[in-house]
Amino acid sequence: MKSKKNPTETNDDQHWSSAKEAGTLFGLRFLWLIHKTLGRRVLSILLLPTVAYFVIFRSDSRKASQQFLNNHYQQYPEAWKKAPTFSDTISHFRQFAETVVDKLSSWYVEIDSDDFNIHSPELVKELLEDSRGQLIIGSHMGNLEYCRGFMHRYKEKTINVLLHDKHSQNYTRIMAQLNPDSRLNVYQVDEFNINTIMAFKEKIEVGEWLFIAGDRVPLTGLERTVTVDFLGKKAALPIGPYLLAKALDCPVKLMFSYQNFKGKSEQIHFDVVDFADKITLSRKDRQNDIQQYAQRFATELEKQCAKAPFQWFNFYDFWIDDKHQLDQNKHIDSIES
Repeated sequence: MKSKKNPTETNDDQHWSSAKEAGTLFGLRFLWLIHKTLGRRVLSILLLPTVAYFVIFRSDSRKASQQFLNNHYQQYPEAWKKAPTFSDTISHFRQFAETVVDKLSSWYVEIDSDDFNIHSPELVKELLEDSRGQLIIGSHMGNLEYCRGFMHRYKEKTINVLLHDKHSQNYTRIMAQLNPDSRLNVYQVDEFNINTIMAFKEKIEVGEWLFIAGDRVPLTGLERTVTVDFLGKKAALPIGPYLLAKALDCPVKLMFSYQNFKGKSEQIHFDVVDFADKITLSRKDRQNDIQQYAQRFATELEKQCAKAPFQWFNFYDFWIDDKHQLDQNKHIDSIES
């Protein structure tokens, strides 16, 4: 007799962490060498087999791309000349492949400030002049390495990247080798406990920054998530960034960066959102407070996605249906403030 599956668990085949890491350390080094010796144009041609591999053999990623593009079309039809087709999925993967290269090059190629289209220059200036530690919530929309690469030129800013998975370790190892003076520290964090929170709090107190992604279901599954509206459908977002921000008692910013390859412009769009001077969670209504913060993040993320749909790189089943609407109060209320 089969046991009934806990609704808070995700299907192992559907959870993003079950996907194999697309870029091996050797492969990334090879890409970097080609880029350095032969240039970007040659490398773009060599990326075509990688794109073909994803399109042909990674049906889960292909379906996730099609689902996202269709949802985007339904919400923002004015951004499209016609409904998304299979060729748009190919373009989606092509831009993803190009972004992998950009992730590397952003650390060893100094990007001219004129290449950045900064949407909130006053806020960026204010952020750079702020000596306080900051929690930066990013996403898998666009290229967060542009944010980190933009910031690493300011040598007094130490950046700590919090990873919930091992998928990005190869990227960060290569980045550290390409620019050993970048003051980039990477931490593998499967869950937050008192020891990790205290260690990160010490970093915040000396003015360092912490980067964390706010758009991926944690390894524990759906139980530590809240449900938000995103592109007209329901999605699960992690509660971790907001609980961490509450514990750190520090300012919180959102950062987004991407290249929109439409037309001839290759400017890097860079945006900072002043999210909260500090996160406050009431004991009586913590569930609702966290959900509102997560919804604010989702709303800002959708604004960015609306402008550049092919820069969305969450290639897994992102949305949830009615049967996965959770009673999450018991999970959130059990966490110490």
